[in-house]
Amino acid sequence: MMKATTIKQMVQGMPASDGAGVKLKRIIGQPMLKRLDPFLMLDEFGSDDAQDYLAGFPPHPHRGFQTVTYMLNGKMGHKDSVGNQGIIEDGGLQWMNAGKGIIHEEMPKQTAGLMRGFQLWVNLPAREKMSEPGYQDIKSAEIKEVSLGPDSKARVLAGQLKGVQGAVSTQAVHPQFYDIHVGSKQSINIDVNETHNGFVYVYEGSMMLGDKAINQGQLAVLALGSQLTVMAEAQTKFIFVSGKPIAEPVEQYGPFVMNTRAEIEQAIEDYQQNRFVD
Repeated sequence: MMKATTIKQMVQGMPASDGAGVKLKRIIGQPMLKRLDPFLMLDEFGSDDAQDYLAGFPPHPHRGFQTVTYMLNGKMGHKDSVGNQGIIEDGGLQWMNAGKGIIHEEMPKQTAGLMRGFQLWVNLPAREKMSEPGYQDIKSAEIKEVSLGPDSKARVLAGQLKGVQGAVSTQAVHPQFYDIHVGSKQSINIDVNETHNGFVYVYEGSMMLGDKAINQGQLAVLALGSQLTVMAEAQTKFIFVSGKPIAEPVEQYGPFVMNTRAEIEQAIEDYQQNRFVD
């Protein structure tokens, strides 16, 4: 018997800025939802005013977690302290393992037009916090899609849905990450992992989960069952994200996320002594 997914908490995104002043909406990592193990932060960025994003995210360090950048529209270039570089374009995804330490930058590769997407921070268990840094740069054409019914589909970024495996290979928290488009007056069902923590975030339209509405700009923290069922009166787009809880202490100091204060102090010292550069 299928166990239905329900809503535990509703959260509204808050205006914020990051990097060199990029305007964004902070959804996880704010007072109403500080964290959702294993997720540390979720930002939505989106503007067609270049002044809101041109300054980008100049060089900055990370240690102890993974960053995920999913571009809906626009082009973002990246390069780092170990020699990697590339461009994330419309519909593309970058899943970066900061591991033991990396310094990277993310800068817009456009001077006009719409730039829109998400950045998600995913924690790492203690045994992987000092792993080697690395990237998966995934182009839009590499992301497989699954039909969910008339005018409805899911882009499978991570995890498995209806027998289709997502392009992301990391297994640290066994993530599921789907970009789901629901057609007008359609109801869709997807199988989910009830041992995970998860959420949905509506970025266009609105939908019903049970008897509760989730509107554009709202995140619903879920009590996951074995199936997620939503219904949309008009065309709606949302992301579904889940991961296996780590259930370890979290010590965070800006871009460093470890298990103890001593490890944070070591991360600061290593950064100051230029040990993040190979």
